[in-house]
Amino acid sequence: MSPTEETSTRLRALIVQHEEPTPPGHVTDWLAEHDARVDTFRIDIDDREVDPTGYDFIVSLGSEFAAFDDTQPFVPREADLLRRAVDADVPVLGLCFGGQMLARVLGGRVFRGTESEIGWLPVRSNDPELVPEGPWFQWHFDSFTVPPGATLIAESSVGPQAFVAGRSLGLQFHPEVTTEIMDDWVRVYRHELDADGVDPDALLEETKNRANESRRMARQLLDRYLSDVAGLGSAAPGSAGSGRDRRATG
Repeated sequence: MSPTEETSTRLRALIVQHEEPTPPGHVTDWLAEHDARVDTFRIDIDDREVDPTGYDFIVSLGSEFAAFDDTQPFVPREADLLRRAVDADVPVLGLCFGGQMLARVLGGRVFRGTESEIGWLPVRSNDPELVPEGPWFQWHFDSFTVPPGATLIAESSVGPQAFVAGRSLGLQFHPEVTTEIMDDWVRVYRHELDADGVDPDALLEETKNRANESRRMARQLLDRYLSDVAGLGSAAPGSAGSGRDRRATG
């Protein structure tokens, strides 16, 4: 295989990041294991128009802002980006804010929830091979309705937690979170924890204790997303991916 052919067969991933304290975490190592070519787009500070068809899939991360708040300039720009991606059949993986934004562009409703979820919480999964029941880390105040034609994969008493729409997967929780990310979140967003009565020291300790298991579950979810939902080939060697094609779901 020539260098040009090798480059052309590598996965091309676009990570959409919304602020400094919300990096891709476990997604970074996972993409490295797949030898993916990765571009990180700080859409909050870069107003360029990105062509989604230059990528095999897009990962939209979390944000402290709301996916329905168009007073934030990057929010409607991201809605346009993901809409163009979906229209071009470019798979999207949305994490928390990203999942809400994906729901929005597919016709779901995004809104301020009646209850927040912060902490390591279980979900009820209709497909534990794709989305294990957790616990998964949650930190959100907004919620969404499952878009028309999408398939609900997981939920909690507060609302939907995962859905599949074509080759895209929207999540309400944070599979990417690491102990380093949690350190930053507790420091930067401490006021939100205080307002919700969440003990930051207990949160950090639980995150540390769950580090190995949360990493394993994240890899399982990400590999299943890649092979079963996005339909982008088999998972990495030794991973949980089976290669089932879920592209027709929803």
